[in-house]
Amino acid sequence: MNTEDKKIAVVTGATGAIGYAIAENIARRPNWEVVMIVRDPTRGEDAAQKLRESTGNPGINIKIADIGSAASIKSLRANWEGPVHALVNNAALTPRNREETREGLELQWGVNVIGYWRMAMAFKDLLTAASPSRLVNVASYWAGGLNLIDPEFRRRTYNNNTAYRQSKQANRLMSVLLADEWIESGISVNACHPGDVSSRLSNNLGFGGSTSPEDGADTPAWLAADPEAKDINGKWVNSRTAVFEEFSEDKNMMMGLWQLFHHFN
Repeated sequence: MNTEDKKIAVVTGATGAIGYAIAENIARRPNWEVVMIVRDPTRGEDAAQKLRESTGNPGINIKIADIGSAASIKSLRANWEGPVHALVNNAALTPRNREETREGLELQWGVNVIGYWRMAMAFKDLLTAASPSRLVNVASYWAGGLNLIDPEFRRRTYNNNTAYRQSKQANRLMSVLLADEWIESGISVNACHPGDVSSRLSNNLGFGGSTSPEDGADTPAWLAADPEAKDINGKWVNSRTAVFEEFSEDKNMMMGLWQLFHHFN
């Protein structure tokens, strides 16, 4: 591979069913290398080695980070060298009982939402350096009910399904907000549905899944790395079909979420 042609994709939650399949899909593409962001070094390296063998791509590596920790993301960025051509925010959790990050944020809100935001902010300059580049937020059509008054269930009774749906709505709105904000940076930002894959995440929500991880990874990987998707920006994408994000019609919600995000810069 000519080093001048090399492209780098970063995938969070890369040892999960969908994350691993996204990493594999991108790694099979010419000139792409993949950095898998993982929490467990042993599990992460096992997954990376398996991908190197299955794809024949030696350019698959891991970096350790807890997406629910600002300090961990800051350390990840501080020790990074070189541009990033695609960042796939995929890491997500659906604990059945209310849990918190080390910083005291409700876990789904802290990882699924604030983690996406912090990764985007941390990697913006690296994405800009690789422009044109792409940020893909793996969301879901199973989204809605975002409550900006009590997003962390400090007043409401916690329900993991409700927490998940609002986190995915927030991911979708964040994508529109950043697509507008970053238009001059050469970074496209989109949210997508990955397919109904059986995983720990979906099982915790009571779903078994009817889509293989490989099929589920198709749209996120396509958005991240395929030339066909280069002009898509600020859209909601399902099965490679990009449409207007209907949640963004609520301008008060958009403004409220934007203000909330900026508490976490």
